[in-house]
Amino acid sequence: MNIVPLTEFLFKKRKVNIQHLVSFGFTKQQDGKYAYSTEIVDGQFQMIVVITEAGDVNATLIERDSEEEYVLHRVSGASGSFVGKVKEEYEGILNFISTKCFDPDVFKSEYAKKVIQYARDSYEDELEFLWQRFSDNAILRRKDTNKWYAALLVLSKRKLGLDSDEIIEILDLRMNPEDAEIVLDGCKYFPGYHMNKKHWFTICLDGSVPLEEIYQRIDASYALST
Repeated sequence: MNIVPLTEFLFKKRKVNIQHLVSFGFTKQQDGKYAYSTEIVDGQFQMIVVITEAGDVNATLIERDSEEEYVLHRVSGASGSFVGKVKEEYEGILNFISTKCFDPDVFKSEYAKKVIQYARDSYEDELEFLWQRFSDNAILRRKDTNKWYAALLVLSKRKLGLDSDEIIEILDLRMNPEDAEIVLDGCKYFPGYHMNKKHWFTICLDGSVPLEEIYQRIDASYALST
């Protein structure tokens, strides 16, 4: 029997929020783990989800009639409408927990975290992850105009025209078109990646541009997003 691993992609690049776990209904156990129980498929199964403080997730289904663990929803090739219903509700619960109890944890660099905090402190804005297929991409937008003023992405330096396959985090910001020749130097400032290159530029969040300078550029980009 080929058991398919727990759908880890639901919790990939996400960080557990203990306060949200408790608010959701998880209770802390003696071993320090947090447990939550619910019924699915019209009460035929008890679903038990256990999450550690490190964010490791384990989910178990127990058949009410037999009181034994059910695993067909995790067996590769298992088919049928009933198994499909079990799998749908099981993954639906996990997806809901991922959304409600875990925070995005995509950007790891010190500079990226400080940029995120700066937007939070200055404008009370939070990252928005708009594309399920591109989970490494996020944007910041003004509340009053709904326009983007920044985008954070993860990519290879080579995509910026640099001779390196190093994976880095970048920041896209708005600029005045007339400033392009002054700003863009191919070392610290690049044409906006995946953006209109007349109105956007890119900074590598690797220390090549000082934080205070980045903050000033964020403020300018915010002002242009009217």
